[in-house]
Amino acid sequence: MQGLIPLFAAVFGFLISLILGYPLIPMLRKLKFGQTIRDIGPAWHKSKEGTPTMGGVIIIAGVVISMVLSFMVSSFTGSGLINESSNSMKMTFLFSGIGLALGMGMIGFLDDYIKVVKKRNLGLTARQKTFLQLFVSAAYLTSLALGGMTTTWFPFIGDINVMHSFGLLFWPIALLFIFGFTNAVNLTDGIDGLASSVTMVVCCGFMLAAGLLDFAGINTLAAATAGACIGFLIWNAHPAKVFMGDTGSLFLGGTVVALAFGIGRPILLIFAGIIYLIEAFSVILQVAYYKRTKKRLFKMSPLHHHFELSDWGEEKIVIVFSFVTLIGCILALLPIVLRW
Repeated sequence: MQGLIPLFAAVFGFLISLILGYPLIPMLRKLKFGQTIRDIGPAWHKSKEGTPTMGGVIIIAGVVISMVLSFMVSSFTGSGLINESSNSMKMTFLFSGIGLALGMGMIGFLDDYIKVVKKRNLGLTARQKTFLQLFVSAAYLTSLALGGMTTTWFPFIGDINVMHSFGLLFWPIALLFIFGFTNAVNLTDGIDGLASSVTMVVCCGFMLAAGLLDFAGINTLAAATAGACIGFLIWNAHPAKVFMGDTGSLFLGGTVVALAFGIGRPILLIFAGIIYLIEAFSVILQVAYYKRTKKRLFKMSPLHHHFELSDWGEEKIVIVFSFVTLIGCILALLPIVLRW
């Protein structure tokens, strides 16, 4: 039964996200919570104007309710999650990780609310968003330190003590790592179904990793998130009936970071989250190249827009980016499988 708990979590996440779409999407449309398409994007995106946004609440509800139901099933069967409840470090990883994801999701919700309800298209200012994200990230890392985290893992080296000497550099680097990856996931949310598809693959990768390393809680969280992403994709696949908004993309960003830290191997997110990195670096390179040459390196950034303007359909971009993510997840799993 222990191995079935993540399966239950995935099914719960999928069904809840799918079912919630029926009442919530019409509600968002009725409240006029529609997406405003900025003029700097591809011209044909203007046809998406008015599509309900803030649909990330569907994903969040799917994950949270799924985790609650999974705990209930685990308690009833006496297996899986409930057996891990006596391990304070693993519980810290799990609940602090959920807190990180929810905190980032709340920042995204506030940003979406200002954009949609207050009609300020840019939402929170860059300074406000940066401060809030760094605060949530710092609170998460503090909870890990207070919860007993003393090491982190590197391939071919093993566990490194992060409480002494040069190991202390881990904490500021980790702060920037969390901030960067969370926003990289946000940048990936630019066409129908992209962020949810890529993140679903990433979560499946970490679900396998957590299972191999015996992290039942993280295993279940990854499964619940993967299931919720699939359920949301029913509504978000091209042509999208709802967008996740920053509410969903920042929540998913916090979640994938929590999964990586939750198995004690954050560095593996560099491989599993390769598409997030590529998307983020495409923006950085575009800006730097333009400032230097007054020319564009890509037709548009983030990179998915470059491929759009190169006549790739949205479905093709989603499939190719998801496949690249799958390759990245396989590379991330190799050190675990081969015990490097």
